[in-house]
Amino acid sequence: MPLIELKTVINANIQTCFDLSRNIDFHKESLEHSKEKAIAGKTSGLIGLNEWVTWEAVHFGVKQQLTSKITEFDPPNYFVDEMVSGAFKSFKHEHIFISKGEKTIMTDKFDFKSPLGVLGKLANALFLKRYMTNLLKTRNQFLKLKAEK
Repeated sequence: MPLIELKTVINANIQTCFDLSRNIDFHKESLEHSKEKAIAGKTSGLIGLNEWVTWEAVHFGVKQQLTSKITEFDPPNYFVDEMVSGAFKSFKHEHIFISKGEKTIMTDKFDFKSPLGVLGKLANALFLKRYMTNLLKTRNQFLKLKAEK
């Protein structure tokens, strides 16, 4: 199971970072390049515990749908979204926030399993882990810019 762990230091308070991370509208804006849109469940505003959203996006030239649910929620320090259905076999995305004076350290832990057994493991090694890492980095840099305004 590949694990991606990213830390981003943001010159903004913890509540701002926490709320941007769970904001459906911000998520759509940050991943506009993949034509990401919320099509079912919680489709705008701030998502919370036990709420879910179905996303539609284009990845690798293919339109896909993925539903995730907030399964753990400890504002403004931590929340988890987990895949309910979609292209992965499973994923768990932990969002961790630590306040350090005027700054927030935001940590993403994205743990996923690809489908298709050996072929999925090969896809992870060849491109999928790198693709997902870049997607998260893009989103995090967008969040950092927005939060620091």
